[in-house]
Amino acid sequence: MDLTVEYLGLKLANPLVAAASPLSREVDGVRALADAGIAAVVLYSLFEEQIEHELAEHAHYEEAGTESFAEALSYLPNMDYFPRGPAEYIEHVRKVKQAVKVPVIASLNGTTRGGWIKYGRMLQDAGADAIELNIYHIATDPQVNGREVEARYLDAVAAVKEWVRIPVAVKLGPYFSSLAHLVRRLEEAGADGFVLFNRFYQPDIDLDTLEVLPDLVLSSPHEMRVPLRWIAILDPLVKGSLAASTGIYSAADVLKLLLAGADVTMLCAALLRNGPGIVPAILKDMQAWLQEHEYESVRQMQGSMNHRACPNPSGFERANYMKALQSYK
Repeated sequence: MDLTVEYLGLKLANPLVAAASPLSREVDGVRALADAGIAAVVLYSLFEEQIEHELAEHAHYEEAGTESFAEALSYLPNMDYFPRGPAEYIEHVRKVKQAVKVPVIASLNGTTRGGWIKYGRMLQDAGADAIELNIYHIATDPQVNGREVEARYLDAVAAVKEWVRIPVAVKLGPYFSSLAHLVRRLEEAGADGFVLFNRFYQPDIDLDTLEVLPDLVLSSPHEMRVPLRWIAILDPLVKGSLAASTGIYSAADVLKLLLAGADVTMLCAALLRNGPGIVPAILKDMQAWLQEHEYESVRQMQGSMNHRACPNPSGFERANYMKALQSYK
């Protein structure tokens, strides 16, 4: 069975990609993923704040106002918590590339056009096969409108593309008034692909200490429905690659996303919960399903159940909304 796919111009042995996670912090962790059969690895993120901090441009924001009131004491993260600074991260990319044969995708996490963007070229020079630009921004200023929020994304993508020759995928959240329009504009700005979706982690409040607490909860299988829906909508509209992320645990999840039009599927929580050993099991179940349904390759079935043949996609989504409401007994 031919499981090969293409993502960001890279030919991959299968559609399973390891998403950015703690499993990629050490070379041995990446090697274990590759040995298990993962087709490519996205390294954990290098943050804009880490780079600006190292350049001494972040000092003012790190200290200003932190003694004003108790809630601000833990407002910004301690940079010592991050496993590596920018220089060490670049060296990590170089070591990983030497250790494994699968493509290695570096992850840059930022939201503004600034000095941190030039690190994209350093990652390229270190051997990264592509860059995943993770734009995690929550608009809290009521004076900033939706057009200005989108402009931040467009500026960041255009700036990174000015510095690199390797492909750049943009990791987005689902909360835009017109996601299809934004994706089209990001393609025009130079994006080579999209990762759908970033999860917006929700903090909690400690009632005893009155502190805001980070509370990272791994994705649940039902969350896969969000990228499933949007990939089916976007696949006929974009030229670049589409990667599905969030809530992918089984071969069934992978197959559904491929039918919707995904080029690859990214595993994170499934790997963290079950270890790299889950990869061969997913691939085996995929092969069995493809054989049972008389497919000769993954590419043969990709995108066969998306909006490409739908004359009225908006009406189709509205009809499914009404059916969903009527289905509950």
